[in-house]
Amino acid sequence: MSSEKLSCLIIGSGPAGYTAAVYAARAGLKPVLYTGGQPGGQLTITTEVENYPGYPEGVQGPQMMMDFEQQARRFGTDIRYGLATKVDFSDPTNHKVWIDDQHLIETPAVIIATGASAKWLGLESEQRLNGYGVSACAVCDGFFFRNQEVAIVGGGDTACEEASYLSKLCKKVYMLVRREELRASQIMQNRVKTTPNIEILWNTDTEEILGDTGVTGVRVRNNKTQESSVLDVTGFFVAIGHQPNTAIFQGFIDMDSAGYIQTIKGSTKTNIEGVFACGDAQDNIYRQAVTAAGTGCMAALDAERYLAEKGLH
Repeated sequence: MSSEKLSCLIIGSGPAGYTAAVYAARAGLKPVLYTGGQPGGQLTITTEVENYPGYPEGVQGPQMMMDFEQQARRFGTDIRYGLATKVDFSDPTNHKVWIDDQHLIETPAVIIATGASAKWLGLESEQRLNGYGVSACAVCDGFFFRNQEVAIVGGGDTACEEASYLSKLCKKVYMLVRREELRASQIMQNRVKTTPNIEILWNTDTEEILGDTGVTGVRVRNNKTQESSVLDVTGFFVAIGHQPNTAIFQGFIDMDSAGYIQTIKGSTKTNIEGVFACGDAQDNIYRQAVTAAGTGCMAALDAERYLAEKGLH
């Protein structure tokens, strides 16, 4: 097994990771960034991005991540393809991270930017039409469905929040709920139940999303009567939760019950000295590219100050 010592390691390559890389490189930390299993993160499976500042005409998600990567490279970030598979943070002065179980990195500063992945239903049509009418983020993509009819699947607070958001843009919102009740808080339940253009379909499973190059409808089945029907919608939103990509840090880093990394308020510091977390790996509320980038900046600045205090930079 090979090994090396670094000043600063960044794990993850979405908006948070690349922004951390830009700031860390400009600060002379000579960061090494490992892209993870999905270089560029969730935005690489997104089509049009219109709500990120600096792109007045919008930008394709993959192109945006290429722009981030090029900027990070410009300032000297060493960007490598590989997946962090194991960590050992037991020594606060020397953090160990294994890449692909084959390469050991030792460093005093680690920036975690591993993001979170949306949970999906597991349908072939869902993946085929992802980015072409299928989305896991109403705030990101709802704008594209103004005055149209859409469906959203889920019964928790996230689904209710996103259904409410869509109701302000769309002509009609079908809310597909597998059970006879919502799991959301009472205030969120009341909100969707009293919104005129939200129709809740109880005991409803999604069989297939229809369309070739874009969504034209969704076939659903009532799991009580077993009757199937088709809803004529042009957008399909999945709101059954996200899973933070933080499993390898369990046992070292403090997390909430869902696996999101807990950071010290007003910073990106974790409970482990020299380990910082940014982006969706520690954000279960906003989950936007611009907020991820903001915390990536914070993580790099926190890491720079930490290394300076320790006399390592």
